Amino acid sequence: MKPDEIKKLDAYLKRTLNPNITVKARPRKNDSGEVYLGEEFLGVIYRDDEDGDLSYNFSMAILDVDL
Repeated sequence: MKPDEIKKLDAYLKRTLNPNITVKARPRKNDSGEVYLGEEFLGVIYRDDEDGDLSYNFSMAILDVDL
């Protein structure tokens, strides 16, 4: 993702979910970013621009040991 997309997603997630969330660029990947809460990795947010409709999908795995 482009730096301006990451900034917009970062601001949206901070405003909507938690001010401590951060979106960072992924090394060697340009279709997604990493989402962190403080220093803890939460998941990956993917850019989806199929059929001319741009959207973003957040994927987060929850381990049973964390419950």
